[in-house]
Amino acid sequence: MKTIAVLSLLFVFSLVTFGQPAATPAPRPAEPPKDDVPVVTKKSITVGGKTLAYTTTTGFMPLKNATTGEVEARIFYMAYTLDNAPAGRPLMFSFNGGPGSASVWLHLGALGPRRVKMKDDGTFPQPPFEMEDNASTWLAQTDLVFIDPVGTGYSRAAKPELAAKFFGVNGDVESVGEFIRLYLGRNERWMSPLFLVGESYGTTRAAGLSNWLFDHGIALNGICLVSTVLNFGSIRFAENNDMPLVLIFPSYTATAWYHKRLPPQLQSKTIEQVTEESRRWASNEYLRAMMRIDQLTPTERSNLAASYAAFTGLRTDFIENQNFRVDLGEFQKELLRTERRSVGRLDSRFKGIDRDAGGTNPDSDSSMNAIRPPYTAAFNAYVRGELGYKSDVEYFILGGGITSPWNWNVSNGYADTSMTLKDAMGKNPYMKVWLSQGYYDMATPFFAAEYTVSAMNLDPTLRRNVSFTYYEAGHMMYIDVRELKKLHTDAAAFIANSLKR
Repeated sequence: MKTIAVLSLLFVFSLVTFGQPAATPAPRPAEPPKDDVPVVTKKSITVGGKTLAYTTTTGFMPLKNATTGEVEARIFYMAYTLDNAPAGRPLMFSFNGGPGSASVWLHLGALGPRRVKMKDDGTFPQPPFEMEDNASTWLAQTDLVFIDPVGTGYSRAAKPELAAKFFGVNGDVESVGEFIRLYLGRNERWMSPLFLVGESYGTTRAAGLSNWLFDHGIALNGICLVSTVLNFGSIRFAENNDMPLVLIFPSYTATAWYHKRLPPQLQSKTIEQVTEESRRWASNEYLRAMMRIDQLTPTERSNLAASYAAFTGLRTDFIENQNFRVDLGEFQKELLRTERRSVGRLDSRFKGIDRDAGGTNPDSDSSMNAIRPPYTAAFNAYVRGELGYKSDVEYFILGGGITSPWNWNVSNGYADTSMTLKDAMGKNPYMKVWLSQGYYDMATPFFAAEYTVSAMNLDPTLRRNVSFTYYEAGHMMYIDVRELKKLHTDAAAFIANSLKR
């Protein structure tokens, strides 16, 4: 089976080191403030006919060595707190993934009181870009703190030699956990109902944090996992790891259904119906066949190819030529090849125009191309203009700030925090976990998330604390206005349910 690098936005990116010129060195960029005095602004927004007056706090939290007291890193954050809030107001900490992604996507896409204005279906708007009030802000339900882990956003290690301490599964969890501990103390929020929300690798981080925080005396009411990956063995295509092929298969079906490439008997079904059929076929016929692929008779191979083609819109000869192992890049390139288009990875509704219709992989991810410039421009304008935080330091939206290889802390070849989450749920039986998954997300497929939860083999009393919701969009389902509203409605219900006694 061919190997494809399926780590992008919200998993891994290429790190490029640029050599310094031999002549006069370039001037050093302005450093972020060394103190922890934040910039505070007062704003308001009308949501559902009700005016919410709130305070925005923008600044840094220094992380110190427990032994020497030396500042080792400064974590940039942006907090939104409701003015004159009632007692018992919840507090939610939010972060995105990468590793190497700032918190900007959830912040300016779904949760915050201001959001990037995309086209209604989430596609690329014409520059120059705009921002607008977010009527679906989660501030209506909870105070919000957006965290940029070390190496993302404006967050930096104090010295280059200290950076590697934070660039790994464990170091990342410990530093974000320490930020949360410090924030609770400095803002007198130890008795608040507490929530985490993470997206993509941020769900990996959230699962790890759930146990770290509990062991430091901080019990959570709920965790929101947006586009989930806890076990990287479920999504990483590699030789002799066929599970990702099975677990992404229903996402192939959903994508083919969206682009109207399925036969009439499947195309006429709803997205819920067709993906359920695909789940059953993938976990029964396809999985069983892959376990004895070299023993299939010609008739069995032909039948397998025909069924595979029916569920994916691919040609049978292509499927057989790939030995029934069609990895993600191949599917992206092949599905719409006759249209000379490829489909997106983060959101497979999106079509890309490559240099040519040949090849085995898209030139780039069309869905990432649609969101990166608007979010980059909007954040930089927002933080300087509306919030008054001035810095010439580059805000690392995605990549650029991780300066050494990520330490995945693996013992079996794949990073996995699902068992850590299981441990935390066992310790705190009141903690609720909500997974929100996009049908057209091929970076963190919904069936892979379902498999991971099943493999946790939770006690029935704990399993009922876990819920799933599905959206007709991709990895960042909230870029679609209709799904943004649904996500907010679902989040409000989850928060309320998590606070029931």
